[in-house]
Amino acid sequence: MKRRKFFSSSAIGAVSVTALGACTKATTTSGTTSALPSIRWRMATSWPKSLETIYGGADTVCKRIREMTNGRFTITPFAAGEIVPGLQVLDAVQAGTIECGHTASYYYIGKNPALGFATTVPFGLSAQQQNAWLYHGGGLEAIQKIYSNFNVINFPAGNTGVQMGGWFKREIKSLADLKGLKMRIPGLGGEVMARLGVNVQVLPGGEIYLALDRGAIDAAEWVGPYDDEKLGLNKAAQFYYYPGWWEPGPTLEVMVNKTAWARLPKEYQEIFKTAAYEANINMLAQYEALNGAALGRLIAGGTKLTPYSKEIMEAAKIAAFDLYEENAAKDATFKQVYEQWKTFRSQIYKWNAINEFSFANFALASNSK
Repeated sequence: MKRRKFFSSSAIGAVSVTALGACTKATTTSGTTSALPSIRWRMATSWPKSLETIYGGADTVCKRIREMTNGRFTITPFAAGEIVPGLQVLDAVQAGTIECGHTASYYYIGKNPALGFATTVPFGLSAQQQNAWLYHGGGLEAIQKIYSNFNVINFPAGNTGVQMGGWFKREIKSLADLKGLKMRIPGLGGEVMARLGVNVQVLPGGEIYLALDRGAIDAAEWVGPYDDEKLGLNKAAQFYYYPGWWEPGPTLEVMVNKTAWARLPKEYQEIFKTAAYEANINMLAQYEALNGAALGRLIAGGTKLTPYSKEIMEAAKIAAFDLYEENAAKDATFKQVYEQWKTFRSQIYKWNAINEFSFANFALASNSK
């Protein structure tokens, strides 16, 4: 194990050193010269290429870095399974097998449950609120401190917006209907569902349809109408529930091996962060533009759109915050992130109840008439 880790880390060092040694001068439009190196990296992802929205987060980061460095810093993205399985991106980045990856931190709560906050948690923050917490509420600093223990640095690089509540082969009217149900759902949302009696499964996106279609699972959640339609989940299950209370604003991220990051010139680090920021904003806008029409197509094709019952919603919320309190009581890192997050959540909920909710309540009701 140690020998493999040594060679993996050495590989990154060798590539970076070679790239630095191979740098040549490039003339800029202003006539000045630059000695920035030519660097080639690989990026593993947790997504299939067929989902150009979520895989597009990785694609945007790589494309914009290439464009902003005039091709001198090139990162090639790879779909889940091409280098490592979709749920092992963190392991590969930590070990130095690859320099960077695009994934969701809540896939790795088994390593540290506080990583769930970097993506989303049940009854947490919307996409806009999540960005506010990460960029201006101390959230990103808190998560980067955790990732530092894995020799990784992370940056937000995508958000899907409030997700849907999943596909079910049969109607779910009450808590009793959830008992024993086999459902694909990751993160702390999965732990909450487990407390409600669900047999939780964690599968990468590319494996969901077959598992649902063949009956290996009874229900599954992915993202929302556009991606779910692309995966064909409507062909495997009829009942489509909402809202996705466990994923109100899930942030995807790009993570980088810190050894490789430290070898980058400062200019490349800043370009990398800017590209991640652009991917974060662009993905959310893309999903918002695509999901409405996709939902219309699904309903026209026979999908039965169904809200979760008040009983399920209330039980899930109680279970979620019981879980947070229990984790905080036994894990100092979780407690530190949770207490900071909870304070921020309370403040922004109060503000958004005045501005966002009051406007949306009237505007959306008026639009339906």
